[in-house]
Amino acid sequence: MTTADPAPPAADGHDRLTRFLIETAGVRGVHVRLDETWRQIRERAEYPAAAAELLGEAAAAAALFTGHAKVDGRLSVQLRGDGALRTLFAECTAAGTLRGIVQLAEEGGEVSRDLGQLGDQAVLAITIENPSVGGREPIRYQGLVALESDSLADAFEGYFRQSEQLPTRLLLAADGERAAGLMLQKLPGDGGDEDGWTRVGALFETVRDGELLELPAQTLLHRLFHEDGAQLLGSKPLAFACSCSRGRVEAMLVSLGRDEAQAAVDAAGGQAQVRCEFCGQTYRFDGVEVAGLFAAAAAEMDAPQRVQ
Repeated sequence: MTTADPAPPAADGHDRLTRFLIETAGVRGVHVRLDETWRQIRERAEYPAAAAELLGEAAAAAALFTGHAKVDGRLSVQLRGDGALRTLFAECTAAGTLRGIVQLAEEGGEVSRDLGQLGDQAVLAITIENPSVGGREPIRYQGLVALESDSLADAFEGYFRQSEQLPTRLLLAADGERAAGLMLQKLPGDGGDEDGWTRVGALFETVRDGELLELPAQTLLHRLFHEDGAQLLGSKPLAFACSCSRGRVEAMLVSLGRDEAQAAVDAAGGQAQVRCEFCGQTYRFDGVEVAGLFAAAAAEMDAPQRVQ
């Protein structure tokens, strides 16, 4: 069960991920544009402008990376700091659904777009979670991104250059209406002509945030790389959707323990309410339902193991 179903693909390249190849230059790339998807993420809470822009860029980046890496489950970008911005999380699934959230310090403070202002304990990570065979725990891969740059795009560029040892360029942008991203990477080996990467990189440098936000993939790629003949390799729609469910909330309550879960029911006047911060869906549990959860959990633990 999910709380929102993916919307149908929009026209004119809105809410889409597009993969492409510039064969003569030996370069592959991914373009992402988020319109209604970003607006639905954005409207879930009121964020300071800098925090909202960082969230939009992170959402575009998460989608970009699903077009670059092998993702069968979900890929997330998470930023943690000890300043005014405590947590930023953006996630894109293999199905093309996105969600994201920002958590700010209770004591307030000004959020900066400069990653160097996140505090000494700041961490930026990319996590891929793919399903395992046989229903076992998902397989997770996580890479930590060095915070040696002042922007998300520059930090991710450095990560891919170091982790994959391939020249990489990344451009991210977000405003109140849209979020977008463009990623280029040199193909492994000696593909392309001698100065292909340099030539494509010079054209990449001409892209401004407004152009990235406003133009659909086909228009932007033609404008930039028509002389090298950028080939579209395929695209897929992107949409907001949340993966929360009553079953997941039940598991969370059981993980709290019987006493704490019952205390939450008592404190709420007989009915505990758990609200998903991503989508706003509220799940309600009374005392009888909470007791039933722990009874079921106990029965499952006491059940004899099957003969192997």
